[in-house]
Formats: sequence, structure tokens, C-alpha cells
Amino acid sequence: MRVLLKIRPLLPGLRDYAQAPRTWKGDLTAGLTVGIVALPLALAFGVTSGAGAASGLITAVVAGLVAAVFGGSNVQVSGPTGAMVVVLGPVIAVHGPGALAVVSVLAGLMVVVAGVLKLGRVVAFLPWPVIEGFTLGIAVIIFLQQVPSAFGVDPGPSSNAAVSAVQSLGTASLGELVGPVVLVAVVVLIMIVAPRIHPQIPGSIIAILVASVVAEVTNLPVARIGALPDSLPAPTVPGLGSDLIFTLAGPAATIAALAAIESLLSARVAASISDTGPYDPDRELFGQGLASVASGFFGGMPATGAIARTAVNVRSGGRTRLAAITHALVLLAVVYLATGPVSRIPLAALAGVLMVTAVRMVSVGTLRSVVGSTRADTVVFIVTAVITVSLDLIQAVEIGILMAGFFALRTLVTSSGVHREEIPGPTQDGDVHIAVFRLDGALFFAAAERVLERVNEIRNVDVVIIRMSQLQALDATGARVITDMVTALERRGITVLIKGIQDRHCSAPGLMEVLDPLGRG
Repeated sequence: MRVLLKIRPLLPGLRDYAQAPRTWKGDLTAGLTVGIVALPLALAFGVTSGAGAASGLITAVVAGLVAAVFGGSNVQVSGPTGAMVVVLGPVIAVHGPGALAVVSVLAGLMVVVAGVLKLGRVVAFLPWPVIEGFTLGIAVIIFLQQVPSAFGVDPGPSSNAAVSAVQSLGTASLGELVGPVVLVAVVVLIMIVAPRIHPQIPGSIIAILVASVVAEVTNLPVARIGALPDSLPAPTVPGLGSDLIFTLAGPAATIAALAAIESLLSARVAASISDTGPYDPDRELFGQGLASVASGFFGGMPATGAIARTAVNVRSGGRTRLAAITHALVLLAVVYLATGPVSRIPLAALAGVLMVTAVRMVSVGTLRSVVGSTRADTVVFIVTAVITVSLDLIQAVEIGILMAGFFALRTLVTSSGVHREEIPGPTQDGDVHIAVFRLDGALFFAAAERVLERVNEIRNVDVVIIRMSQLQALDATGARVITDMVTALERRGITVLIKGIQDRHCSAPGLMEVLDPLGRG
């Protein structure tokens, strides 16, 4: 019963479509636009992950529909994303395509549990430099992953995108790379020029069409997507044996963490750029988890909210979930009506689309803002980006958060401390034997020892007055330092007075035993 009570607020209802009677025309237009934009990305991400173009398309359809209905945002568009591909690629390379369904279901269930446990607010604790460094690293990896297809060669044996790109270039020959490079150049040129003519022109689709026609007419010897299913496969429950679950639990946890982070970030961005109401982070996790589970049943990939496609949805007039649902139905129509022509799309054309997409993920203005802020933010940003490219996405986020926490702690320590003050009023003969100390900021484990050393250094003093009215935070270590300080001073025959202690600090462990006998103002 308790589980049902927790799940009930996460379920969809008619309230989700209260605005649809007024906005349905804009929603349908936005859904069609996003579907057109999502098609080449879904195919490209499927190919890049190693799961295949069909898997990417199925993910966009199934996960896109489920997340639209069950998610916590009115305008979020979900499907395969670049960040997910970066994590999923090594998993498929190590465990084979057969692990795809299992890892999708496991990761989805983990995200569902996170939503039920109301962990959606956790993303608010991610520092901005970590998010931007993470995004930059993903963009670099996506770009590097396209190098083999762009030059018409096989990827290198390394699982690292940068090393694999270099290895693949070592096997390229001039005769093989002319055709793919020409197609990539055509795609890049069209995608750059199209938005300048009109923002609503779907540059990626036009670029794919032109590149495919050029490849067909000139009979270029380039690799194609290949055969695609002309219908959705029947859903099947993957075999979840204990050995397989144990083997894939680690990768699934990594994928689940990434899916949660990216989906919540995308939903937060959507809420900030649209007037469609706030999003429910816990319901968003619940819906995205169900989307990945459903995708796994149909042979798809784990899904997340897609920032770029969500932004297109909002800017195209999407205001309710009807837009994201329409986007999924448009892609479903492609599966049933147009897989023949789609199968002839050159892989080099998809590589060009993702290269432009990767470059557009990085905002020059944002980079300048991060690098131009503080030295600590710059270091966190650069380290997160470098670790993302060289090691692992989740490790990059973890290390970035630890570094951001360290710098924040250092800043807090430097802003906290003890300051000796002059005695107010006219000078009296005995003032030289009275010391007044003011505790500022936060007295906690990182700053406490410095305060103790400062006070214990005083000499030729008979009375010490400790002012605590400006103390903002006090932990157990800080309270212990105050008690030790008072005890040490009294042991030296010095009278100690406490002034301005706040009620919220009186409950600190061990503090009252020492303060009660003292005079407190």
C-alpha cells in the first residue's frame, strides 16, 4: 500500500493535457518538426553505439512515446543521445549486442526506483562547471567517434574515442576517403547555411537527402546504413539470469546515473526557456526509467531526455505532451513506410550530422563565462572535460564534484575564522589585560584548528571575551574546539566570557557543559 501511495503522484492523468484543446495545432507542428530533426540523430546514435541504426530508431519511437506520457515535463523529448552512446558503446563492445536489452532494462529499473525514492532533486547539487565540463567532454567524444565513418575506415581497436580515431586514420588511403569526406563536407555546409536562410529549415534532413542523392547518382563507394526492419519487433522480456545481472550491474548503474542526470538537466533547461509550467523531477525519473525498460523490451537502447530536441520542440511551438507524442508517431511512420530509402543513407552523411551536432553542443559564450569566472571553476571545468574524454563520464562527474566541493570548502575556510577586536568605549587602565575575539563565518572541522591556535597564542591576558553573534555555522568539531579552548584558557587562570551565542548553536554536542558555568551575554 505504501508503494502505491508513493507511485500515485508519479502517474499520468488528464491534467497533463489540460492545455491541449488550445495548443494542439502548435503541438502537432512542433512534433512533426522534432520528428524530422530526430530521425537522422536516432539513426546516427544507433550506428555510433554499435547497436545499429534500427536500435536507435526503435529507441526514439518506443522510449520517446513512453517518456512523453509518463515523464515529469510537458515538453521534454526523449530518445537516444550522444552522452548515452558514449557510455553504451564500450558496454556493447565488451559484452556484445546481446547485452543491450538486459542493460536497458536494468538501468531503467534503477532510474524508476530513484524516482519512487524521490531522488529527483539531487541534480540541483551538481556544480555548473562540472555540468559544462561534462558537456564539453561528451561533445569531443561524439566528434571523435565520427572520424572513422567520415574517412570511410573502420574504427581503431581502442575503446577510447581519441585513441581509436588516431588508429583509424592510420589505416586510411586516399582512394577510400575521397567519397566519405565529400559527403561530410556537403552535410556540414548545408547544416551551417540552412539556419541562416531560415531558422525553421530542417538542415539535417536536407543535408541527409542531398548527400544520399549525390551518393546514389555518382555511385560513390561508401558504406550505407543497410537493411532496417519495416515494423516494430514484437516485445520480448530479456533473460535476466543471476550471472548476467551481476556482470552488467556495474555498467547498468553507470547508464542509470547518466540517464537521470541528463534527463533532469534537460527538463530543467526546458522549464527555464518555456512557459509550460514547472517539471516534476521525481516523475521525470520515473517516466525515463519506464522508457528505458520499454525500449529494452523492443530491442532498443537506454533513453534520456534530449536537450537539443527538447529546445527544438519548445521553439517550434510545443506546449503539451502531445508534441513529444507526435514526434514519436512521426518516427513510427518512418519505420512502417520509409525504411527502404532510409537504408540507403551513407554512414558518412550521418557522421557529418553528428559532427555538427557535437560542435553546436559547445557554447562559446558559456566557455568564456566559465573560464572567466574564478580559477577554481576553471580548474574544475577543465579537469572534468579532460577526464570525460580520457577516462569515463561518471568518473568525470564524481571527480568534478569532489574538486568543486574541495574548492568550496577552501573558500569557506578562508572566509571563516577568529578576529581580535578593540574594546569599545574609552580606554581604561586594565584594557591591556582583556582580549575580545569575534568568531566569524562557519566554525567547522576544516577551520576549527586554526581558531584554536589563534586564541591559544595570546599572552599577558586575564580575561578573554568570545563573541559568537556573527558565527553562522557550528558543527561538532567546532563545538569541541570551543570547549577545548575554554578549558585551556581557564587552566591558565584566564577568565572566559561568552557573548552573543545563538540558540541554534546551544545544541552542539558537549558545548553546553562548558558554557553553562560561564557568563553569557
